Amino acid sequence: MTNNIPFWNTPLLFVPSSKKNINSIMKRNIIILAAAALALSAAACTDTPEESNEYKPIELTTKGSEFVQKGQTFTFDFIQRITNEAKGDVIISPLSMQFLLGMLLDGAQGETADQIAAVLGYGAGEVAQVNEYCLSMLNQLPELDRKTKLSIANAIYLDEGYKLKDEYMSQVGKYYKAEVANLDFSNGPEALKEINGWCKKNTNGMIEKILDEVSPDMLAYLLNALYFKGQWAEKFSKDRSEAEDFKDEAGNKSTVTMMKTEKEFPYSENDYFQAVRLPYGNGAYSMMVLLPKGKYGVADVAAYLTKCDWDELRYGMSKREVDLWLPRFETKFNIKLNDILSAMGMPDAFDGSKADFKAMSKDALCLSFVQQHAAIKVSEEGTEAAAVSSAGMLKESAMPMDNAIFHANHPFLYLITEKSTGVVLFAGRFANKKE
Repeated sequence: MTNNIPFWNTPLLFVPSSKKNINSIMKRNIIILAAAALALSAAACTDTPEESNEYKPIELTTKGSEFVQKGQTFTFDFIQRITNEAKGDVIISPLSMQFLLGMLLDGAQGETADQIAAVLGYGAGEVAQVNEYCLSMLNQLPELDRKTKLSIANAIYLDEGYKLKDEYMSQVGKYYKAEVANLDFSNGPEALKEINGWCKKNTNGMIEKILDEVSPDMLAYLLNALYFKGQWAEKFSKDRSEAEDFKDEAGNKSTVTMMKTEKEFPYSENDYFQAVRLPYGNGAYSMMVLLPKGKYGVADVAAYLTKCDWDELRYGMSKREVDLWLPRFETKFNIKLNDILSAMGMPDAFDGSKADFKAMSKDALCLSFVQQHAAIKVSEEGTEAAAVSSAGMLKESAMPMDNAIFHANHPFLYLITEKSTGVVLFAGRFANKKE
């Protein structure tokens, strides 16, 4: 009968006849055992499955799902107002602003709170549910795709000698995981270094500075940082990238490095624009590029988004072979949002005679500013994007300060979204034109 025992399990029966033979046999045994160990190691490596990167949608409560839908109203209103006001290339993060306004909502009372909630699309008195929703998104978003890095960080820097109310500090700590620290605002350079350093650290160096100075009139600076880095599920070949003309809405031509591919992508079109969705990693995140058609421009597309059924648009795309051209680009952008947020429905927050942020601190007066800094890099490999939303809260004693063919060779709007909820992390306009 044939013995099928593997050679490493076979007894080593060597009978020595001399000392020389013993040494020879020992060496032979060592070689055999080493080979056996290597074989076992290789077998173990072969049997170990690769860590799963299966896409799993975000799980939300019924109320949380309602907040996602209502939040899109804020998102597309926010995008439209900024693209209308700003010239040239734009990159913003609606989600980062939602986290910042959520922290402000926890510190607001009365009409001030109702206005902030209305701007965000939430109902008055729903602060507890908003907190639970934000915590759920904060916990789940970074875990959706092992090939995509997403980090969300919140912080509040308070002037030395001042305090936040215990309940407020507990809420922002629990639901926003906010770091809370005191700094000496009278020592401007040191405080400035700390705040800007936090922004640089939490955006992987993409946003190095959000403040030029720290004012002793401020009670606190509230910060949200969002960082995203994703690889395309289908990368562009660098060998195919080449210089092409890009025409702005005024008809002026410039040259861009155009990435090119012909692949199957989710695609749709209507009278206003063509839309193509480029997934990252396992598909949890993607970039939807909206390219205006005919007489329409980016402003028309942004206006369309405020009125359309977002779920119908994103779920209505179907796979189609697309001859795709997309510029390789980098954009940096910052904007002060006092006027825009006031026009959206929360003017009291900036008015020292009307604002009520006493749930945050007995020394809180009103917002001095709300602003956002953002940056994006789009290449053949994927996308890296970051945003810091910040707000300055004045002290009570201070006065407020003032085979489709999809060739993206003209200005376009783009959105970086999460698949299961449709939440827009970043939105931008590329016009190849600086402010």
